[in-house]
Amino acid sequence: MGARWIKLSVLYLIFGIAVGLFMSMTLKLNWGSAHAHVNLVGFATTAIFGVIYSVYPGAATNTLGKAHFWLHNIGVPFFLLSTFLVQVPGMLDTAHIFTYAGGGAFGIGVILFIINSLTNINESTIIK
Repeated sequence: MGARWIKLSVLYLIFGIAVGLFMSMTLKLNWGSAHAHVNLVGFATTAIFGVIYSVYPGAATNTLGKAHFWLHNIGVPFFLLSTFLVQVPGMLDTAHIFTYAGGGAFGIGVILFIINSLTNINESTIIK
């Protein structure tokens, strides 16, 4: 399961770099917040979860790990979409819906990760 997380994080990295290049070429720097969120929430957070779940595969395959996977990978794209929509005139109300729904799913997933980490990650569960 850790490999899936890492492969998905690479997609966010590619998209984050593309947004950064777009900003650089067009000088549309108002997309900076969205660019940062794609790289941090999309790439970095997803990659870190992938590494942790690669080292502790039991935590990735239990019910909490699977629920975290789906909440994260459904919520984050909606949340990231909202970071772009806030820059589009007339889309602020729609952006907020995506922020609350996507960010909420992401947040619940993080809470499940914390519970999973505290209950299922220890020295005896590390991959050797």
